[in-house]
Amino acid sequence: NFIERYNKMIQKTYQSPYSSAQNQRANYEVRKMDLYRDYELMDQDPIIASALDIYSDESTVDNLEGEIIAIKTENTKIREILHNLYYDIMNIEFNLWSWIRNLTKYGDFYLDLEIVDKYGVVNVKPISSYEILRLEEHDPANPQLVQFEIIQRGAKELRENYEIAHFRLGADTNFLPYGKSMLEGGRKIFKQLTLMEDAMLIHRIMRAPEKRVFKIDVGNIPPREVEQFMQRIINKMKKIPVIDQKTGEYNLKYNIESVTEDYFLPVRGGDSGTEIDTLPGLSNNDQIDDIEYLKNKMMAALRIPKAFLGYEEGLSGGKATLAAEDVRFARTIERLQKIVISELTKIGIVHLYSQGFDNADLIDFDLELQNPSMIHEQEKLELMNQQIEAAEKAMETKLFSRKWVYENIFDFSNDEKVEMFKGLIDDAKNKFRFESIETEGNDPATQPPPPDASSEEDEEMARKGDWGGSDKDYFKDDGPR
Repeated sequence: NFIERYNKMIQKTYQSPYSSAQNQRANYEVRKMDLYRDYELMDQDPIIASALDIYSDESTVDNLEGEIIAIKTENTKIREILHNLYYDIMNIEFNLWSWIRNLTKYGDFYLDLEIVDKYGVVNVKPISSYEILRLEEHDPANPQLVQFEIIQRGAKELRENYEIAHFRLGADTNFLPYGKSMLEGGRKIFKQLTLMEDAMLIHRIMRAPEKRVFKIDVGNIPPREVEQFMQRIINKMKKIPVIDQKTGEYNLKYNIESVTEDYFLPVRGGDSGTEIDTLPGLSNNDQIDDIEYLKNKMMAALRIPKAFLGYEEGLSGGKATLAAEDVRFARTIERLQKIVISELTKIGIVHLYSQGFDNADLIDFDLELQNPSMIHEQEKLELMNQQIEAAEKAMETKLFSRKWVYENIFDFSNDEKVEMFKGLIDDAKNKFRFESIETEGNDPATQPPPPDASSEEDEEMARKGDWGGSDKDYFKDDGPR
């Protein structure tokens, strides 16, 4: 029956999950080329091209120090090495803008890392998305193996995972192992909008010009000859005589300026003479409304506020920034920056490993891209201010303990509570030290600590988060009180 034949066909076609994955990958890679060609056409549209530029502009804002990427680490040597990698070798101040633009356009961006032992990454080269394939689950013996196949000028070259930096927008699992373009949501709308604009243009050209009604007095011409007479008049008006100066030949050249849809009506009798009337052109603006509807949908798919793509009617304030107009756009940029930082971190780890670093040193750094949204940062500060005000009131009324405030208002973990409390102790000791230096001229840090200044029991109590001790218990430490 049908079910048995279908099962046999499936078993014969997909003998293993690896062959199934290969077929699915091959089908998508063929479809991927069609998507890329659509993205190329979309990039020629001024609105979409501006949107791609805005993604890159807002993602590469420099900080107060004038740096695009901030390298955060306590290890000075690692900071110097990574600064040399990102700013000198990779030259991100110039290249990162174009890398992000390609990433948002295609959903994928690839960098070929030239790695030299003991020197690390010495050069990076962008690879076109048309010329590279990502291979996953292609080796049954090693299901976790990830490799890349570069196809250039008919030659194939296999690269390992650490040799290629693959930036991808993994917003949709249906596109895996590749990313999903930021333009994909507006691809269908773009085609509809293009067709509607072409239809409007044709409509304007054909229907907008004024038309004339020629009422030709045929007099006493016999009815059989009226049609021939009218045709002679029409031909004279639609064509102009042209004499070729080289050959001397006479030619009736079509007059492109004449209106081909004029009306010629024969009239006779009474006082009817030759008369020419004008019909106004069509002034129907319904198609403009349709185009505006589709344009709004396409802008919604781009997730960029309409006012900042050149449409001032949506702007609420003349001095408002892009992220201030729409905080959701700032979150879109933040998500995009996290993807970029993730792959830049991978490049940094490969660079450090090649230079001999290992273990915890490989991940002893954080990268940060500047968030362009001041409103987004202000929202965080406002939330923190509200938390602090609530904590102050809770402590002043003596209805809640410090432990309760830490757990319920700030949502600190046990380790965070201990670190925070130790920081408060350090602040109190530093304040006491400064006051002693100003008033007495003595630095308590240079004085020997009392014999019972340190207590393992007190440290264990603080580690467990027991906030019920006395002031004496809190201030016992390995330094001066």
